[in-house]
This record gives sequence, C-alpha cells and structure tokens, in this order.
Amino acid sequence: MERKLIFFDIDGTLLDHRKELPESTIQAVHQLKQAGHEVAIATGRAPFAFKEIRERLGIESFVSMNGQYVVYQGKVIHKNPIEASVVQSLTEFAALQDHPLLYMDEEDMKLNVVEHERILASYVPHKMDIPTYDPKYYLGRDIYQCILFCTEEEEARYLEGFTQSLKFVRWGEVAADVLSTGGSKAAGIAKFVEHTGFDREEVIAFGDHLNDLEMLAYVGHGVAMGNALDAVKRIARYTTKDVGDDGVAYGLLQLGLI
Repeated sequence: MERKLIFFDIDGTLLDHRKELPESTIQAVHQLKQAGHEVAIATGRAPFAFKEIRERLGIESFVSMNGQYVVYQGKVIHKNPIEASVVQSLTEFAALQDHPLLYMDEEDMKLNVVEHERILASYVPHKMDIPTYDPKYYLGRDIYQCILFCTEEEEARYLEGFTQSLKFVRWGEVAADVLSTGGSKAAGIAKFVEHTGFDREEVIAFGDHLNDLEMLAYVGHGVAMGNALDAVKRIARYTTKDVGDDGVAYGLLQLGLI
C-alpha cells in the first residue's frame, strides 16, 4: 500500500466524550504505524498538554497550538509566535473589557487573572486542569497562542482592532483561541508536508471542530468525525462514526488503511 501521512485532532477525535482514548483507537494507530504510514497529531493544545497521549500512542510528530509550533520526530521544524507588541496590545485591550486571557508557549500556559467564572465554564466540562496565575508570563517569551474568554458577540470588538494581526477561532461559548493571522492547522501541516516531502493527496486528517475546517479542506482526504459540527462535515470528503462508536478505527477501515 502507498505510504500515507495521517493527522489526528485530539479532543473529540482521539479522545472520546469522557476524555479517554478508546482501545480501538490505540490499536488502529499502532496498525497504521506497523503498515509503514506516518502518523501525527494536529491540535489546538500546546505540546505539554498532550505529552501522555503522544507517549501512549508512540507519536513523536505533531502540529500544535493550531499550527503555531510544529515538530517532526521530536525536532522542531516550524515556529510562528505572535508578535510581542501585539500580545501587549491584546492584553491591554482585554483588560479594558474585563475579559481574562491565557498565554501559551511550548512549555506552559498561564492566566492573567486568579479566578473567573468564564474560565471555569470553559475548562471544567473538558475535564482539564485550570491553569495557574502569572499575569506577566508573556513578557520576554515567545507566545504562540492565547485564549480569550469572551462571547462571540464580544469578540466583534477585537475584530475591529486586530484583524490585521490576529485570528480568533472559537471553541466554546465564552472561549476562543487567538493566534497570528494566517495561522492554522492547515498552515502547520503545509510546513510538515514541505519538510517531509509528502504530496498533499497522500495526506489524511481527522477532525471535528471549527479549528479543523482549514485542515480538512487542505489535505487530500479530510475525514469528519460523526460527532463533528455540521460545518466540519460539509467541508470534509468523508464522515465516519462518532468518536464514542469507534469512529477513528471505522474511518481508517473504510479508507483501507487498516
């Protein structure tokens, strides 16, 4: 079989609704690797936030923070931090709106407020630990992604002033990822493809949410999970079963990869 490059989103794709790795997914990923395919992760998470998943699946390549930080077989091949002056401006503007911010680099992430109901509303349902507090974490560091805790309606205020420098990708009612304009999982995968020499038609990606749209449109074979948003299913070439119904394994089987 022709060697393929397969990317998997994490939340809602590799991880099920209980935030667990289905046994069928673990077996399917190992089968892919045994067949000689290249397997990678494409996620909005930072590297430290999915280290255990990589170890369980034996994956050393990934596109993280929505394409801002790309690693191939353990080595960094692409970085795209937000300009320091833009992070400063965003911090000042968000403070005026009373909207919390989270700063993220490859090693950690920190909040600029001690506690806020919107942070709890965004993290608790996903069974994720609440990040710790350090309002100056962004100073002197490369910040690849922020999380802005605001509603979609409130986000419009930011679009007016930051359209040229920032991109906002919503993942919750009161939470949106913030990255450099032009950044995306697709952009990160393009760097990965350039580095490895794969043809785009040989690239397959599985996803379920808004930050997967460009990725599924870019690759040769975009696969939407059965639990994916309708917008994601419309852009994908295929739709597999729900993540809780062995969706990853089923999709790979339908594609003839396992």
